[in-house]
Amino acid sequence: MVKDLFERIQNNKGPLGKWASQAEGYFVFPKLEGELGPRMQFGGKNILNWSLNDYLGLANHPEVRKADTDAAAEFGAAYPMGARMMSGHTKYHEQLENELAAFVMKESAYLLNFGYQGIMSTIDALVSKNDVIVYDVDAHACIIDGVRLHMGKRFTYRHNDLASMEKNLERATKLAEVTGGGILFITEGVFGMRGQQGKLKEIVAMKEKFNFRLLVDDAHGFGTLGKTGAGAGEEQNCQDGIDVYFSTFAKSMANIGAFIAADKDIIDYLKYNLRSQMFAKALPMIQTIGSLKRLQLLRDHPELKNKLWENVNALQTGLRSRGFNIGDTNTCVTPVYLEGSVPEAMVMVNDLRENYGIFLSIVIYPVIPKGMILLRVIPTAPHTLDDINETLVAFEAIREKLVNGTYKEIASRTKVDLDA
Repeated sequence: MVKDLFERIQNNKGPLGKWASQAEGYFVFPKLEGELGPRMQFGGKNILNWSLNDYLGLANHPEVRKADTDAAAEFGAAYPMGARMMSGHTKYHEQLENELAAFVMKESAYLLNFGYQGIMSTIDALVSKNDVIVYDVDAHACIIDGVRLHMGKRFTYRHNDLASMEKNLERATKLAEVTGGGILFITEGVFGMRGQQGKLKEIVAMKEKFNFRLLVDDAHGFGTLGKTGAGAGEEQNCQDGIDVYFSTFAKSMANIGAFIAADKDIIDYLKYNLRSQMFAKALPMIQTIGSLKRLQLLRDHPELKNKLWENVNALQTGLRSRGFNIGDTNTCVTPVYLEGSVPEAMVMVNDLRENYGIFLSIVIYPVIPKGMILLRVIPTAPHTLDDINETLVAFEAIREKLVNGTYKEIASRTKVDLDA
């Protein structure tokens, strides 16, 4: 007897979906209102927002808003219609690609409509069934989904672990020698949850021993790291060793879209084989022209990145001096690790939002191990030192309530169905 396809879905909502009835609208899918920035509205209250990736504050920069508005007035939201290969190609798309390639010090670049979809399709296009993929076990979901498309073999290595990298490159080499394929090594420039940079310099050095090509997802590094803001590869002085560089516009560029950059022959191949772009409508002019303005500001105004890092250093120094565990982050991403249960975490976040006016992302099991709570803080250039001090005071208060059992006691009086 053939089962109803939806039976599994109706009986098992998934590790996160099972929380929907208790969490949706507040803990997940929250509605933030007002102009994007450090101060917004949530549930009718003013809150201090640490949950935006607008690192450089470009979302509301007056020149950016004008560029977006002018592009909308001239072209509307639909232009260009059709895929770029057939009818949607413009000089602005070419200009943006050329400027992006120059900025990240690569020969050529190609625009993508979306970051998540883009890197999935890039992985799919770069490898054949005979090739082997080696990737970090803590890679972002978009990389994992891209790897799932691969019809060949893949190996994961322990997060940022050089010995594990070597071991799996040895395994991949032996297998590739049998299949007649090559090896694609994938890591991130910045791991968006823990805030660590990928060990790009050490990985590039491994090319002396192993024959592989390196793909780096630098979504959180682009615009925030390196002397010019060109990312983690520039920061670690190994940009030349990155074979395919990827970044999204959704972070420092405060926009929709993404790009890949590499040698011209690789980009030329991807232009004609990247299925998600070949058969998709071109990136609209609002995003394309808007991104040209954003890239100009990123290039010409290093004070934006300097202000960002002033805030990052103040926040992270303040947290460490107060005894908070923020791991070994060496980027803007600031994780605060606490010990506690899921019900305690829910009470704590409610307290932060309702009584301290602070909004941030909370990460719990199954994303991180049981018994841990991760508060993910994203500093941006528009934040102020007063914002940081206010947050440090609040964090000390909630930590005390977590340690002395206040949250546990409140959680015990609140129905939280862990098996929902």
